[in-house]
Amino acid sequence: MVILDLVGRGVGIVKDRRDGGVDASLEEMVIHSDEVFSGRVIALRVDRVELPEGRVAEREVVVHPGAAAVVAVDAAGMVILVEQYRHCAGRVLLEIPAGKIDSGETPLDCAARELMEETGIASTSLEQIGEFFTSPGFSTEIIHLFLARGLEVRSGSRPDPDEVIRVWRAPLGEVRGMIERGEIRDAKSIAGLLIAEEVVAGGRPLLRDRGERR
Repeated sequence: MVILDLVGRGVGIVKDRRDGGVDASLEEMVIHSDEVFSGRVIALRVDRVELPEGRVAEREVVVHPGAAAVVAVDAAGMVILVEQYRHCAGRVLLEIPAGKIDSGETPLDCAARELMEETGIASTSLEQIGEFFTSPGFSTEIIHLFLARGLEVRSGSRPDPDEVIRVWRAPLGEVRGMIERGEIRDAKSIAGLLIAEEVVAGGRPLLRDRGERR
């Protein structure tokens, strides 16, 4: 991949990034860190950092343990979605099953647990097909994305006590239209569904060599 380097150098200067490396000279050094809040799901800290050219800045950081999200596709090509009210968004959203990684839990274990809790469905095949930061400007959260196949309904959903969830099925081939119409507006679900659609169609997983398999 070739990336244009435009900062202070004018349009047209090119850096070759085909080696997959990053520019270490852009890294910031943490001088001091203060935790100002610790809650059930997240913590908040304020970091003082030194920028590459020596200036000092503050970074407000939401500390999150990470999460797993699952695109579950059955033998008929139907994808499992969950609908719930999201207080921060102030609306009901249609999403793929997902949840935070508990202490001592692997992303793979979290994916299997969340799929079972939110939908009552177990999977005989969980393949990690991607991972991404949700909001790297202020949060450490990274989501590990899994594709679940070989689905088996074992029970009704058993969400957390503070969750009210409705389970839906939709053809995987129709999710692009749902996204275009604004029926799916959750970022992890949009990314997850589009990645999974490519993998199911015969494309390569984004984490072909790094993902956990079961």
